[in-house]
Amino acid sequence: MAASVESHRRPHPPAMNDNQGSHRFHHPTVWGDFFLGFRPFSPAQCLSMKNKAEVMKEELRARIVDSGPVDLPRKLELVDTLQRLGLDYHYGKEINDLLCGIHDAGDEARDLHTTALRFYLLRKQGLNVSPDVFLKFIDDEGKITCNETRSLLCMYNAAHVRTHGEETLSSAMAYTKGHLQCAVEQQTIPPSILLDQVRRTLETPLFRRPRRVEARHFISVYERMTTRNDAILELAKLDFSILQALYCEELRTLTLWWKELQLQDHLSFARDRMVEMHFWMYSTLEESRLLTVAMERWDEQAAEHLPGYMKFFYSKVLATMKVIAKDLDSQGNKHADYVKKLLIDATKCYYNEAKWREESDTPVTVEEHLRFSVPSCCCMHVACLAFVVIGASGDAIEWGMTYPKIMRASCVIGRVINDVASHEREQEQCSGERPVMSTVEACMEENKYTAKEDAYRKLSELIEESWMDIIEELLKPAAARPTTPLLEAVVNSTRMLDFLYKDQDAYTDPRALKVVVDSIYVNSI
Repeated sequence: MAASVESHRRPHPPAMNDNQGSHRFHHPTVWGDFFLGFRPFSPAQCLSMKNKAEVMKEELRARIVDSGPVDLPRKLELVDTLQRLGLDYHYGKEINDLLCGIHDAGDEARDLHTTALRFYLLRKQGLNVSPDVFLKFIDDEGKITCNETRSLLCMYNAAHVRTHGEETLSSAMAYTKGHLQCAVEQQTIPPSILLDQVRRTLETPLFRRPRRVEARHFISVYERMTTRNDAILELAKLDFSILQALYCEELRTLTLWWKELQLQDHLSFARDRMVEMHFWMYSTLEESRLLTVAMERWDEQAAEHLPGYMKFFYSKVLATMKVIAKDLDSQGNKHADYVKKLLIDATKCYYNEAKWREESDTPVTVEEHLRFSVPSCCCMHVACLAFVVIGASGDAIEWGMTYPKIMRASCVIGRVINDVASHEREQEQCSGERPVMSTVEACMEENKYTAKEDAYRKLSELIEESWMDIIEELLKPAAARPTTPLLEAVVNSTRMLDFLYKDQDAYTDPRALKVVVDSIYVNSI
C-alpha cells in the first residue's frame, strides 16, 4: 500500500511562514485553497482499500467474538489496542459485550498493570468498578508497592477516570505522576517506546486525547512494537487512509462553500478557520444587539436595520440554513429547526456576554463570570449540533440545550482552558485599554492573587473537578443517563477543547495545529 500511496502525485501542502499573522487579533489561514486540489488517493485506490478493509474487518470481528477462552490480560490488550488504533467504532457491540462479560465475571487481576487496564477500560465503557481493587497494591504509608514503569503508567491513566471523593485514585495519581516525572528527568527509562508513552501521557492522559489524533500517533507506535499483530496493524492503516480520503473530500466541499460565502471580502476581522472547523467574529455592542434582533426575527426584511457588512453576513446565514435544511431533509433528518434554534441561541449568548462586559464595572467571582461566559463559549451548541448530525431525538437535543451536568462540565473546561491559553496574548493586545475580563482576571480578583500563575493553578483545579463531573455522569446506571453516543459526543468535544488550548490558543494561531493537521489529512501513513 505504501508504494501505491507514494506513486500518487499530490500538491505540496502550504508552507509555514513566520511572517504570517501581522493582524493584531489573529493569524490568517495556513491552508487557503489547498484542499480544493488535494487528493490523498485516487478513486481506484480508495475502492481497492475499502474492499480489502471489509474482508479484514470481518476476520477481526470473528476473532473478537471468539475470544472467550483467552486470558484476561490478552482480552484487555486487544480492546485497548483497537481503541487506540481507532478501529473500535467498527466493533461497538462486540467490545461492549466483551467488557460487560469481564465486568460481570469480576475477573481478579493479579498484577497492577492488568488491574489498572481493566479498571480504565471498564470505567471508560461506563461500567463502574470500585477503586478498592487497588488497595492490595498500596502499603501502610500510602505508597504503591509496584515500581515497574509500565504498570505505574497504566495506573496513572486509570486514575484519570476518577470521580469526586475517590481519594485512593487521587493519591495514586499524585504518586504515579511524581514517579514518572522523576524517571523521565533522571533518564532511568532508556530511549524507547515506553519513554515516549510516558512523556506523552504526562502531557495528556489517555482518556483526554482526541481519538483521531491518538489513532494517528499510536499506529506509528504499534508498528514498532514486537508484540504487534500485523493483520490489525494493516487494517488500522487501511482504515485511517480511507477516513483520510473522506475527510479531504469533506474539506474540499467546505472550502468551496467558504469561498462562495465571500465573508473574507466583507468581514476582514473574521478568522478564516475552515480547516479548523470554526470561526469567530468581533463587533460592537450595538452591532451585536442588532444582529441578535435580526437572528430572532429570521427573515430577509430584518436585514434592513443592520450595517452594510452585517446585511451581507445575515443573508449568507439565511441562505446557508436553507441548504442545511434541504440536506438534512434528504437524509430523513427532521431536525433542521434545531440547527436554526442553536444558531439563534449562540448569537444571543454572544450578545448577553458582550452586554454584561460592557455594563459590569465591579469585580466578579469566577462563578459569576461563568454564568455568562459558559453559554458564550458555545461548547453546548457544538455538542448539540453533533446530536443533530448523528440523528438523535428531539428530546435528546432539548436535554443537551438545558446544560445538564456533563454538558456544563464540558463548557466550563472549554471556557477556562481557553481563557488561560489566551490570557497573556489578550492582555498584551489590551495594553493601555480596558483589560479583558476573563476567568483568569476574575480568579485573581476573587483570591487577591498578584501572580497570574497562582490563578492558573487555581483554575486547573476547577478543570480537574469538571473532568470528574464528566466521569461521574458516564458511570451512572444506564437507565439514569442518556445513550452512549450522546455522552461520547460531549466527551469527544471536550477532548478536542483540551487539545486545542492545552499549551496555547491554537484556534487563534492555526500554525500551532499545522503539523497535527498535516498528519491527519495530508501525510500518508
